[in-house]
Amino acid sequence: MAQQKALFLTSKQGSFEVRTAPVPKPGPDQLLIKIEAAALNPVDWRVQAWGILVEKFPAILGEDLAGTVVDVGEGVTKYKKGDRVATYAPVGGGERASFQQYAIASPELTTRIPDSMTFDQGATLPLGLGTAVLGLYDHEDGAIGTPILIFGGASSVGQFAIQLAKLSGFGPVITTASLRNADWLEKLGATHVLDRDLSLDALAAELKKITAEPFKVIYDAVASPEMQNFAYGILAPGGVLAVVMPVAVKEDIIVPEKKAYWMMANLYLPQHKKLGMSLYSKLPGLLEEGAIKPNSVELVPGGLDGIVPGLLKLSKGVSCVKLVAHPQETE
Repeated sequence: MAQQKALFLTSKQGSFEVRTAPVPKPGPDQLLIKIEAAALNPVDWRVQAWGILVEKFPAILGEDLAGTVVDVGEGVTKYKKGDRVATYAPVGGGERASFQQYAIASPELTTRIPDSMTFDQGATLPLGLGTAVLGLYDHEDGAIGTPILIFGGASSVGQFAIQLAKLSGFGPVITTASLRNADWLEKLGATHVLDRDLSLDALAAELKKITAEPFKVIYDAVASPEMQNFAYGILAPGGVLAVVMPVAVKEDIIVPEKKAYWMMANLYLPQHKKLGMSLYSKLPGLLEEGAIKPNSVELVPGGLDGIVPGLLKLSKGVSCVKLVAHPQETE
């Protein structure tokens, strides 16, 4: 087991290539996980296409993984060999990344997954859920119990944001999506699903019909410049706009009493780790009781080799589904 297969991004904006790499060894307070399922995220194709966020090459990408604990480092008591887990890796995480067959993980940012949950389902959780958590709770807003607007409810992040908003007592929970996904999003906790193709004027009119109360929290899981500016415009004074892309709000409408920020969901950063650890301490119970549901899965065939066409498909847009690969099936 000294060697494994891994998918490397060979250079900035370069090509992907499956190569042999050493299987990492867990150090103190670390786990070694045999990766059974690795989910694909938009950030992965953006790193390659846009040349962002990663500076050291060759690099291994992939933030979402689920599998089996095969070794534990000194001092680990929470997990043992054979445990079924899911965990998070930072972008370009090297030995922690998911586009390989084995990865190092930190126990405090790892969760057991229920026996009723597949590895594929478990792999849909970490990055999307962490991004949703940071957008909803990484600020002092006093907004829980008030209306919330979530753009892009059928995205991975949007689905988790809906579930968390419901659990936290926001209401009404309003989202935009293709109406073919409305039934599923309502099961997750959305009280109103509005057609994502509405004009901005029509959308504003629909929102006024639903609630007269201003939005203190708007979560934009799509984050086009047009939608960011619309969202910022209807945000209440003292409110927060959380977006999954760089902030594109026009400077001439920015005011001190409204906050807009890009969620960089690296739970290993010092400013995010406390919130990340809190999430992962609660997550086993939330998964067991079904309070947090995974995304629907579409399997990417071909092991690690299948990730490259999978990222191309993801870059063109998928709806209400998470693409997942099986690294162990690499030939």
